[in-house]
Amino acid sequence: MPITIKDIAKRAGVAHTTVSRALRGSPLIAFETSQRIRAIAAELGYYPSAAARSLKTNRSQVIGVIVSHIADPFFSEILQGIDDLAQQSGYSLFIAAAQHDPEREKAIVKTMREHRVDGVILCSTPFSPEQSQQLLAHDIPIVVVNNQAAEDYRYSIYHDDLDGSRQLTRHLLELGHQRIGYLGNALSGRTNHERLSGFQQEMASAGVAVPPAYIYLVNGGAAEDGLVGIDYFLHLPLRPTALVCFNDLLAVGALKGLDQAGLHVPGQFSITGFDNIVYSEFTNPPLTTFDQPKRFIGTEAARMMLELLNAPPDNSGNDQSNIRLLCGTLLIRQSTAPPEDL
Repeated sequence: MPITIKDIAKRAGVAHTTVSRALRGSPLIAFETSQRIRAIAAELGYYPSAAARSLKTNRSQVIGVIVSHIADPFFSEILQGIDDLAQQSGYSLFIAAAQHDPEREKAIVKTMREHRVDGVILCSTPFSPEQSQQLLAHDIPIVVVNNQAAEDYRYSIYHDDLDGSRQLTRHLLELGHQRIGYLGNALSGRTNHERLSGFQQEMASAGVAVPPAYIYLVNGGAAEDGLVGIDYFLHLPLRPTALVCFNDLLAVGALKGLDQAGLHVPGQFSITGFDNIVYSEFTNPPLTTFDQPKRFIGTEAARMMLELLNAPPDNSGNDQSNIRLLCGTLLIRQSTAPPEDL
């Protein structure tokens, strides 16, 4: 049987209301009495009931986090950042993966409402407005992460993907590449749009035309999708000499496909990724990529959520100040080099 406040009260020879106040740090209880009660509670192995505390405070001390795929190392680093600050503040995480499935989205939102999460950090791309409205209608605040349609949400942490993609494209242009393709993720909504736009803008700024065939979107962002994408580019009549990939996992798949085709990277083909996941420096060759401050993004998302949860009820906040843009860094490794014909 779990130890209760009444068990502590019996051992201490006081009323259970005295124990309850002492454990809450109430100034109504003498310091020496509080110390003795806390010592008895520790000796008996008492742990406060989260369910009972939730009934009293109307808070579950749980933050829901919805990601696209739990296995994606990009999300794991963001989750670590969220968890770092949440744990320090006495919150636990309820993590779920939507997997781009509308039915899973509905089930996740229903479950999070039933478990009375205090707020939701949304990292899944894209996520249906209907399900977001379900959360907001039940006074569950939302913070969105990773460039999630910031104009549709009041509270957003996102990365400057357009600038990152421009920097990667500029790097390839400066190496002398003219035939550059873009391999994107059709399921990634705004994030893919920003990275594709950055690529197109930088190519246009350099006065280099991009044939329509040099832009190809696959249905996902995993390594196996990168294999599909590189197979497409290798079968073009005039294939590119370099490829800007939506993320590192697509680039990893592309590297494998190029190796299977007997093409040397970067001598015969240059590849860039995006995100700087933990594996990107261990590929063969190490991957040129754009480093997002993933853990910091997660920490800032948790900070914004805690600010929302601790704000006075009548404090609506300033919409502009609730959208935070973070910037990353270009990392040049060995997967990019001048084209062989230069």
